[in-house]
Amino acid sequence: MPFMNLGISILFKKPEKKSPPLFSFLKPLSLEVWFYMGTAYLGVSLFLFILARLSPYEWVNPHPCDTENDVVENQFTLLNSFWFTIGSIMQQGSDILPRAISTRMVASSWWFFTLIMISSYTANLAAFLTAQRMTSPIESAADLAKQTTIQYGCVYAGSTMNFFQNSGIQFDKTGHEIVTTISRLLRP
Repeated sequence: MPFMNLGISILFKKPEKKSPPLFSFLKPLSLEVWFYMGTAYLGVSLFLFILARLSPYEWVNPHPCDTENDVVENQFTLLNSFWFTIGSIMQQGSDILPRAISTRMVASSWWFFTLIMISSYTANLAAFLTAQRMTSPIESAADLAKQTTIQYGCVYAGSTMNFFQNSGIQFDKTGHEIVTTISRLLRP
């Protein structure tokens, strides 16, 4: 289907993409949010460790087949508590599961918190990457006139040059001089 395109268009080379910085994956959330998440991670891990030590339901026989064994162990050691909470942040399972009601409530609250934070991070990361891709250095003729890195011009005595000379669009002096100078170079 034939079509007619009216108006003035700008054709320019897309700027080359810079390689992202090393810690660009941290940009979707602010520094304060990362700090609070780290603090929450440490706090929940320690709280889970303390609750597991205080609850009698977390102390179990490590060898359930040996009923005469009076030795009981708690599976929530300090390292296991940290492993359990970081596994929840990473959306990974663990062999360590809370048995007592108190530790289950803490774990459930932590799971809900990590679900919300991971969802927020994923949404912000997608928006951050999309917005980064959509930025354009030139959006209008005024943007073109304000910058000096991209050379521009139009065909001398062409319709575009006549349009800018006869229209009421105000270019600053440098923009008009550049268009006039480059237009002389593009004479047919």
